[in-house]
Amino acid sequence: MTDETDGVRVWLVERGYNNRDLIILKYATPDGTRLFRRELAAQAVDLDSVTAAKDVSPSDLESVDDSELRDRYESEVARMTAQHDPGDTI
Repeated sequence: MTDETDGVRVWLVERGYNNRDLIILKYATPDGTRLFRRELAAQAVDLDSVTAAKDVSPSDLESVDDSELRDRYESEVARMTAQHDPGDTI
């Protein structure tokens, strides 16, 4: 079992924008079952680089209940891990 203080590696699987001028980044676990969401002001993207992967606290992850979405995230993580190192700027 993972200790709550241990980080969980998640990979960028989706990037989007909303009507409040925020960039929404979604990072998923390799099996696609858990998701980390991050919102950044468009102006802050230059200051805070977006990387291929992040280590986050397990308490910051939410469950992915939709099986099709889990499968899509799992596939995207596989693609990202094959093409990028975790610290690569995306």
